[in-house]
Amino acid sequence: MNRIQNLFGRKKSDILSIYFTAGFPSLDSTVEIIDSLASKGVDMIEVGVPFSDPMADGPVIQNSSSVALRNGMTLELLLSQVEEDRRKQPDIPMVLMGYLNPMMQYGISALFKRCKEAGIDGLIIPDLPFAEYMSEYKALCETYDLPMIMLITPETSDERIRLIDENCDGFIYMVSSASTTGTKDSFNEEQTSYFRHIDSLDLKHERLIGFGISNQSTFREACRYSSGAIVGSFFIKCLEASPDNPEAAVDRLLTVLGR
Repeated sequence: MNRIQNLFGRKKSDILSIYFTAGFPSLDSTVEIIDSLASKGVDMIEVGVPFSDPMADGPVIQNSSSVALRNGMTLELLLSQVEEDRRKQPDIPMVLMGYLNPMMQYGISALFKRCKEAGIDGLIIPDLPFAEYMSEYKALCETYDLPMIMLITPETSDERIRLIDENCDGFIYMVSSASTTGTKDSFNEEQTSYFRHIDSLDLKHERLIGFGISNQSTFREACRYSSGAIVGSFFIKCLEASPDNPEAAVDRLLTVLGR
């Protein structure tokens, strides 16, 4: 059984998944960040592939991508670092998150094979159209047991959401709003109404809410309407504040989230 499935099989609520950009703040910080997150009880890790045009990301993650690219991070180096750390961290689910362009440059079939070797448990590709996933990627996902985690937004139709629920594995990534990533102090009524609506669809896959989780209030609210939350921009800010001490960055993150 995949590590993502194992996680959702044993834990149904208050799941915390953390995103960071590989190669930020330094080229060699990936392993130390993963180790710090795992040792502090984070449930899942999303390792970001830096890209020069991250269209769904706000300024914080965009800047981390720019720094990582200047530092020399590549997709192959990222996977090598994850593979190195898998010996120390055999249990925590790790998801590769990135845009289609660098993955296509690597070669999709080769990437899936390499991800499996490195110990990656799933993929998030925000700009991958669902129709393209169905025609070109689904079979690869099944061959390599690498779930494709699809994003849904308030603009995603119920019909499309049910198609995603039926044809994708892992979990469903609920984007809290149609805007780019970033931190927010609270969710508005429109967002909570969207959360309640998705909850009413009685989907078979677990859901995590991302975009805008930055404090105890937004974390608890996300957990109220889903199995947990994904935090990205706020953790990047914590790393910016403690560039030489990932453990301190994780401690600050968990304190602010009330974990």
